[in-house]
Amino acid sequence: SASLQGPPPLDPVDPLIFSKGQSYSMKEWTKLRSNISTSTGQSSSEAAASSSSSSSMPILGCCSTKPIGHMPQMTTEESLEVLSDAKKGWDNGKGTWPQMTLKQRIQAIQKFVTHLEQTSRDKIIDTLMYEIGKNYKDAASEFDRTISFIHETINDIQSKDDFNNAFQKVSSSNVMIRRNAFGIVLSLGPYNYPLNETYATIIPALLMGNIVILKIPQVGGLAHLLTFQAFAEALPPNTIHFISGSGRKTLPPLMESGDIDGLAFIGGTGAADKLIGQHPRPHRLKLFLQLEAKNMAIVMKDMVKKDGSSSSSSYSTEAMLDEIITGSLSYNGQRCTALKIIFVPRGYGKTIAEGLAKRVDVLPKGMPWELHGDDKKKYSSITPLPNEKRVSYMKELLGDALVKGATLANMNGGSIMDDHVCDASSTDSVSDISSSTLMVPAVLYNIDPTMKLYHEEQFGPIVPVVEYDSIDEVIQYGLQGEYGQQVAIFTNDANEDLVTIVDTFSTVYGKININGQCGRSPDSVPFSARRSSGLGVMSIEDALREFSVPTVVSYKHEGSAAMMANLKERSHFMSDL
Repeated sequence: SASLQGPPPLDPVDPLIFSKGQSYSMKEWTKLRSNISTSTGQSSSEAAASSSSSSSMPILGCCSTKPIGHMPQMTTEESLEVLSDAKKGWDNGKGTWPQMTLKQRIQAIQKFVTHLEQTSRDKIIDTLMYEIGKNYKDAASEFDRTISFIHETINDIQSKDDFNNAFQKVSSSNVMIRRNAFGIVLSLGPYNYPLNETYATIIPALLMGNIVILKIPQVGGLAHLLTFQAFAEALPPNTIHFISGSGRKTLPPLMESGDIDGLAFIGGTGAADKLIGQHPRPHRLKLFLQLEAKNMAIVMKDMVKKDGSSSSSSYSTEAMLDEIITGSLSYNGQRCTALKIIFVPRGYGKTIAEGLAKRVDVLPKGMPWELHGDDKKKYSSITPLPNEKRVSYMKELLGDALVKGATLANMNGGSIMDDHVCDASSTDSVSDISSSTLMVPAVLYNIDPTMKLYHEEQFGPIVPVVEYDSIDEVIQYGLQGEYGQQVAIFTNDANEDLVTIVDTFSTVYGKININGQCGRSPDSVPFSARRSSGLGVMSIEDALREFSVPTVVSYKHEGSAAMMANLKERSHFMSDL
C-alpha cells in the first residue's frame, strides 16, 4: 500500500484550534472584545480557554484513531447567552455593526480576509484533510475559492446599482434605493464544504449589516475554530457568534425565542422543516435553504448507438464516461451537486457501468495528503469517508440493491481498504474509528425502483446505473421525484427528445447541464433549486440580495435637493462607497 506518512498531527494544545482540556465558544471571544476578560493579564487565548464551562467532544476525523481536536459542547443555557449577545449586537437595528457605513463594513471584512490568508491558510487546509478527508488539492481549492468569493462579492457591491447612493427620477419622485440588513441570521453550514458554502452565506449577510450566529457542524467544524482570532480582530463586539455542540440542545431555544430573523441552512429537509416549525412567527423568518438532491445523468441514445456519422467536433462516449465518473465521485460523491443516478438506454447498462468501473479502478485511492504516480504529483482522488456512520449507510444501500438483483460492475466495489488508517495501534480510550473508512467506489447496474438507491440520495461513493426504454420514463422520474436541483444530459443530437427534456425540466430543475457534470461554479452564475432541493438563489450577486432588503429614500419637492445632499453627507446609511 501507499505510505501513510502525512503532515504532522494537528496540535491538540493550541488554544485557538483544539483545546484538549478546556473549551471555549465565540461567547468568550465576545467578552474579550468587550475588554471583560483581558484585564486579567492573560493572553486573549488563555482567557478564552480558562473562562469556559462547556464540556468538549474529541474529534477523531476520517484518518486517525487518535483525537485530532476537541469541539466545545455548549449547553442550552450557553446557547441562549449567545443569543442575548447577538441581540445586543443588533439592538433593533441600532447596533454598532448595522449602523456602520457600508464602506466601513467592507473594510472590516477585508481586514478579516487578510488576517485569515496570512495566518490560517495552511492550518485550515490541514484541518480539512484530517477531519473530512478532502485531498490537499481540493482542500486548498476550497480555501482559495472562499477567499476569491469574498473579494468578488465586495467588488460586486462596489459596482452595482443596488448599493450606490445616487438619486434617480422615477415619475414625480426622486428615489435612492439601497439594500440593507434585516436582523439576526442563524447559519448552519455543511460538513462537506464547511468553509466555502458557509462563507457563501455568512459573508454576504455580514456585509449587508446583519448579525450572524453560526452553528458549527459536529463533523467538519474544526476549521471554523481557526477563524476566531481573525473575526475577533476585524469585527466589532457582538457581530458574529459561534455555537457548537448538539443541535437538538442548542438550536430549538434560539428558534423558539422568535428573535431569529433569518435562517441560512445547508443540510437535510427534515432538520430544516423542524427548525422552521419551531419559530413562533415563521412568516417573519427569511429563509435561504440548500437541501438534498438526486441529480441524474441522462445518456441519450445517440451516445451509445453510433451510426458512423459523428464528426471530429462531436462529444465522444469516452469524454462522457470521464465526465460522469468525475461528476459522480469528485470528493467521494459527497457533494449536493454530484451525479447520483445514471440513466442509459435499455441494453447498454452493463456496457456503460463497465466503462465507469474501469475508470474507478485507476482512480488513485489513499489518504488526503498522499501523492500517486511515477512523478508523485497526483493526490488521492478517493479518500476516507469522515466516519463509520457514512460507511454503514453506504453498505446498507449496497446490500439492499444487491439483494434485490443489482449487479456490481467492479468486483471490489464497496470494499474497505483496511490498510489505510493512521495510529491504528493507539490505545487512546476514545475511538470511533476502529478500522479504515476508505471505501472503493461501487458501480452498479440493473438498478430498479424497488431499491433504495433508486430514490435515496447516497451522498457517497456509489454510482447506480438505470436502464430506460423511452425518454418518457426519464422525464417521469424527474417530474415525480422529491428534488429539483440539477440534471446532466449527454448527447450530440438536438432532436425532439432533447427539446422535450429541456423544456419540461426548465420548470423542475435549477440548472440543466449539456455534456457536462452538475456543479455550482462559476460563482457568478445563479445556483438555484426547486422542490425539496432548496429555497433561494446562491451567487455572488444573488447572495447579497438573499440577506438584505431594499430600502428606498424618496423626496418629491425639488427645493429639498440641497437638504438631501446634506443628509447624504451625514448619514451612515446613505454614505458614499
